[in-house]
Amino acid sequence: MFITIDEPYAMTDAGSRPNNEDSVFPEPEGVTEQNRLFLVCDGVGGAERGEVASALACESIDSYFNAFLENKEATPDFVKKAVSYTESCFDTYLSTHPEAQGMATTLALLYLGKNGATLAHIGDSRIYQFRRGEVIYQTEDHSLVNAYIKLGRITPAEAATHPQRNVILRAIQGSKQPVEAEVVTLSDILPGDYFFLCTDGVLQECPTEVLGEIFATSTSAMEIKIRIAERCAGHTRDNFSFYLIPVRNVKTADTPARGILSFFYSLI
Repeated sequence: MFITIDEPYAMTDAGSRPNNEDSVFPEPEGVTEQNRLFLVCDGVGGAERGEVASALACESIDSYFNAFLENKEATPDFVKKAVSYTESCFDTYLSTHPEAQGMATTLALLYLGKNGATLAHIGDSRIYQFRRGEVIYQTEDHSLVNAYIKLGRITPAEAATHPQRNVILRAIQGSKQPVEAEVVTLSDILPGDYFFLCTDGVLQECPTEVLGEIFATSTSAMEIKIRIAERCAGHTRDNFSFYLIPVRNVKTADTPARGILSFFYSLI
């Protein structure tokens, strides 16, 4: 499988907070259609610590992919090793910056490879696959309120205003508190699909149903970016960051055969 994409769009903003603890990779001004790896991280730990955690996670995972992926695929085992390497990088940083103890970050990862799209997440930063405004796939938050929903203790509507809605159950913190990423590989991908990675700050103003409406009624990726940014800017209580990746084309081993068959039927 070979997936080509149109120009990706990203945004990261402090929102209503004094500083921005989110990070995205690649940097929005440097992204191209050739990029295969996309990351969105939401740091926690207070001023400066959270932004260090999210930036360090992006840097470490990118370094691991560059050093060891080569012609391999981003299998669940490979991604988990990348997370372990990132935890070791946290250890190194904390050994010389003990004041940063307690810093942590979520992770939303997308890698476009030969087997399809590999998605990995930790915490409540979310990944969607949209097709004509419909959610084809979405990650499930590693959060306290989501655990309560699954237990039947609260409803999704109650979760939106729950006082513990920001409590996450998984985060990258270092090897003393190892965490496991949830990893899937998707092969049901079509031209015109969108992948969307975002921090929970986006979801405050753009819950899933609002995102679906935006994706269904927008005519371009740029319009989607603008509409989401306009809803969040000046309204969200938190930092908000996202990556939008439009799928241009998908070629599989049987793509040529399908083309010939379609041509044959057009002549009948």
